[in-house]
Amino acid sequence: MNTAAAPAISPGSLDIGIGGMTCASCVSRVERALKKVPGVQSVAVNLATESARIAYAPTEQIEARLRRAVRDAGYEPLAADATIDAPDASPWAGFMPVAIGLALSAPLVLPMLGNLAGWHWMLPAWLQFALATPVQFILGARFYKAGWHALKNLAGNMDLLVALGTTAGWLLSMWLWLNAAPGVMAHLYFEGSAVVITMVLLGKWLEARAKRQTTSAIRALHGLRPATAHLIGLDGEVDVPVAEVLVGDRLVVKPGERLPVDGLLQEGQTQVDESMLTGEPLPIVKDPGAALTGGSINGDGRIVMQVKAVGSETVLAHIIRLVEDAQAAKAPIQRLVDQVSAVFVPVVLGIALITLLGWWLSGHPFEVAVINAVTVLVIACPCALGLATPAAIMAGTGVAAKYGILIKDAQALELAHKVDVVVFDKTGTLTVGQPRLTAFQAVAGGDEVTLLAAAASLQSGSEHPLARAVVAVASERGLAIHPPMTVRAVPGRGTEGELRATDGNEAAQPIYLIGSLRWMDELGVDWRALAAPAATLQGSGATVSLLARRWVATAAQAERIDILALLAFADEPKPGAQAAVAALRARSIKTVMISGDNQGAAEAMARRLGFLPESGEVRAEVLPGDKAAQVLALKSGGHTVAMVGDGVNDAPALTAADVGMAMANAGGGGSDVAMHAAGITLMRGDPSLVAAALDISDRTVAKIRQNLFWAFAYNVAGIPLAALGFLNPVVAGAAMAMSSVSVMSNALLLKRWKPEK
Repeated sequence: MNTAAAPAISPGSLDIGIGGMTCASCVSRVERALKKVPGVQSVAVNLATESARIAYAPTEQIEARLRRAVRDAGYEPLAADATIDAPDASPWAGFMPVAIGLALSAPLVLPMLGNLAGWHWMLPAWLQFALATPVQFILGARFYKAGWHALKNLAGNMDLLVALGTTAGWLLSMWLWLNAAPGVMAHLYFEGSAVVITMVLLGKWLEARAKRQTTSAIRALHGLRPATAHLIGLDGEVDVPVAEVLVGDRLVVKPGERLPVDGLLQEGQTQVDESMLTGEPLPIVKDPGAALTGGSINGDGRIVMQVKAVGSETVLAHIIRLVEDAQAAKAPIQRLVDQVSAVFVPVVLGIALITLLGWWLSGHPFEVAVINAVTVLVIACPCALGLATPAAIMAGTGVAAKYGILIKDAQALELAHKVDVVVFDKTGTLTVGQPRLTAFQAVAGGDEVTLLAAAASLQSGSEHPLARAVVAVASERGLAIHPPMTVRAVPGRGTEGELRATDGNEAAQPIYLIGSLRWMDELGVDWRALAAPAATLQGSGATVSLLARRWVATAAQAERIDILALLAFADEPKPGAQAAVAALRARSIKTVMISGDNQGAAEAMARRLGFLPESGEVRAEVLPGDKAAQVLALKSGGHTVAMVGDGVNDAPALTAADVGMAMANAGGGGSDVAMHAAGITLMRGDPSLVAAALDISDRTVAKIRQNLFWAFAYNVAGIPLAALGFLNPVVAGAAMAMSSVSVMSNALLLKRWKPEK
């Protein structure tokens, strides 16, 4: 019997565009409808993008069921990127209903304006009816349709409030007109209903224009993908759709064209503008063998490239996914909005009913009671409440992406503004990450040439930066490098392996070790003969390793390890790294550098970078697996910690931190493992982007708070004023429409943000 456990079913994910949502209550209703579908695990609906992201366990016809649930809730299921990928519309697109509403409502408002100037006159009742009725039932049909769907689902939304309020005003006007005494001109309220609908339509049109601006960043990224590529085939160069390009194909890219996919430069030399991907404005020189990123712009050279990644595997596709994920996600602060919106409309209906009864039972005319209740319904529409958070997140993540800061999720964006400790991995993050072998010293009587060749042979199969530095020097000197017979990497310590005997004696293949001083101490190696030069080199900031030979135990002698040589490596700080550390300190943020180097070497480099070792800002001799423990120790002290790293061995620490920041390596791609573990990806290896990421987080969270304050304060102040009779439906309609526009406009101010130099 096979007792193996069944493999776990990995959840699927689906994005659905949703047409017809108007407020926070709509968001809650769609989420409730989708969560009822069997197999759904989580739902996040975004009013600003008019879309939903659903995580589900794969079941039969799940996608069709999800779309049906959206439709049954009273909304239109659309393609997820229907809004983003739609061609740019005219600035006046969709304005026609607003224009008609303004034309019909203007004559109704003229008598009100005349009263202010002392002119007391009114339009005939039949003319008021003729002007207001098309606005109420033709232009306002969308509110009746959406409100009816909400009512059927025992829910409420903005459309229901508008439909109820304006219908009550229209019916009251009809009742007063039909019951007026002959020859008496009753005061009618047709203008209130017509103006409210027109103002709401105007507000929605302005809101839609603002939404297009919040998605401009993601649309710009989509626009970086060219439609065709110049393929070198059997019959020469031919144009093919980019979707048909395969890994391994050879493509021609002409001067000024965008690179269609990721690959390697094979022929030619050029400069490439990668500013839309990395935020770096200066073109980058590319020689044969250099990595090329799809979406970047070729300079003035005709080049041939070999394709290495296509479709969803390209760097550009990954960037687009990260930005879309961030804009689709909900920030933790949104939970408060969801809780309020779930009960908002029923509470408003209750307040409107109390207002109606209170005014009527206190002896006021019934029409006054109705108008005040209508004003409560109109001014309380929760549009601004639903847009406050997603609009700011979309604007913030969009402008950050423009400058090479990819924020993976809204939680990282919200947490980053609380960071008070930033932990940096040293190599590749603060330093160039391309160490050079600066010293090689054999013990007395040792042959440096032979030992350097042995060290290079042992390291020849490794991708570690120190190993590559050894091999590079040996190659420059023309030394013979032979692959090791066997090799074993000891993480965080070094490498051990067998090399082929130079005298041809296959039975006596020597075993060499190369690694850190710490490893040699753990193995009990006596390296006192090289202690003095090692101390001197470490004091200057060099990283020191030792080369040793292991003698296998025989009948004649016990196993022993003899020290052979010392190797010293030097790396250089990245340009601007010191200024980046200073910028964080200016924000009252503590900085910490983690290094696997000896304490002396780590402190020497730390001082060059601007850290203060005497203040505990340097953690030396830290093994890769212990970085996460260092981060957790800082968190346990009550700090909010950001971790900045660039390699696979940084992934656990990036995950352990409150905010992980993965930094792209010198090749421009960054470690995929680190990028998946981090909440924020910095698309170029510039430490100054760390302070910039924290700054855009500060500003975005500030905008969220400003928007929420305005949305709540608007309703807290507006509803009592309406209930007490200090407002009329016309003023309430204008205020309600402008509330959502003001929230969107405030969020769009983030688009002016630039990283500080």
